[in-house]
Amino acid sequence: MSSDELPQEFQIDVPDEMETGVPADFASVWHTPTSFVLDFIAVKQPPSPQNDPDTGEVRNVVVPGKVASRVRIPPQQVFELAKALTMQLDAWEKETSGAKRSSDQ
Repeated sequence: MSSDELPQEFQIDVPDEMETGVPADFASVWHTPTSFVLDFIAVKQPPSPQNDPDTGEVRNVVVPGKVASRVRIPPQQVFELAKALTMQLDAWEKETSGAKRSSDQ
């Protein structure tokens, strides 16, 4: 068996300064021809209504945010990421007895 055929075992170390993670309120996903980009965004302050200058009516709500972390991955890894997220979500739902998802609340 050649070394190309052997299974890989990753040994990954998380630097001390990254162990606690980065809080994010939501994520934005986009792509370029060579990578998928995941922007994890933290809301900076409460949402505020924006009024139409002519009518004074509220036309939208502005939610100021800041990218807390940006991750770029190759397109080939997106499928593995999707599978891993699905597996973890299934496990989480079983552990929490089917707790409501944020979209259900």
